[in-house]
Amino acid sequence: MHPIPLQRTLAIGSLVYAATLWGLMWYPYRLLNEVGVGGMASSFFTYAVPLLAFGWLHGREFHHARGKWIWLAALGLAAGWTNLAYVLAMLQGEVVRVLLLFFLSPLWTVVLARFLLHEKLNRAGWAVMVLAAGGAMVMLWQPDGGLPLPANRAEWLALSAGMMFALSNVISRRLGGVPEGVKSVSIWVGVVVLTVAGLWFYPVELDFIESAEWSAWLLLLGIGLFIGSMTYAVQYGLARVPANQAIVIFLFELVVASVAAYFLSEERMGLQEWTGAIMIVTASLFSGHMEQVAVKNNLTNPDVSA
Repeated sequence: MHPIPLQRTLAIGSLVYAATLWGLMWYPYRLLNEVGVGGMASSFFTYAVPLLAFGWLHGREFHHARGKWIWLAALGLAAGWTNLAYVLAMLQGEVVRVLLLFFLSPLWTVVLARFLLHEKLNRAGWAVMVLAAGGAMVMLWQPDGGLPLPANRAEWLALSAGMMFALSNVISRRLGGVPEGVKSVSIWVGVVVLTVAGLWFYPVELDFIESAEWSAWLLLLGIGLFIGSMTYAVQYGLARVPANQAIVIFLFELVVASVAAYFLSEERMGLQEWTGAIMIVTASLFSGHMEQVAVKNNLTNPDVSA
């Protein structure tokens, strides 16, 4: 058992590690897409890898957590959609815009934590909601006066991924006594189940199997192993760092992805996007100030982890 200060340092480090890799992960998925491996198929294989490689290690832990299988299933589906929608959005949209819509998650975390964890909305919570919603409206504002809504399928996917990311974080907190390995396996299963359903309707995405070169298979294997390590890292961090504070740490992903997009895909943002981005990032930073309220409510409502 690590001393508490060391545990917290390791938890923060694990979240930074995961955020860094997720900020770069869109690029190998785009490389796979260029050689004919679509987002649905690549998601299936890259999440099947850690499930097959590490899932069997947690069989006994799953048995002990059988009383919480409903919440684990909810975690798997929420996190499963988060990861699948994130990949599809990154393949179809602009990296930074996709990430900004994804990082509206503090807005959804405030709402979901209120209903699922019974956390009261304090001033910081209201500030998060106003800033995040305002930033989204600025970024999505239409010059012709149209409604400030996502402009394409990729942006809708990114928005839904952020919602499900917030939900999965809140559910993960509710499953506070469940081992990280069990949560990780639930997430991998969730992605595999959703991609199998998607491939059932779009089997054409599996056509690449007949002609795929060994380099594509190696890339799928490598991404899968990295995803396995990232899932463990996120669950380890979330178990020791409050979800609202974790959101702030995850913002490092936005920095990494923005720099990577600048050099790898030459994407640029205009003044409108930058203004909305500053508001959304500020909202995420404010979300960290709700930690004390979350702790107080967890002490007065111990059943939230049941």
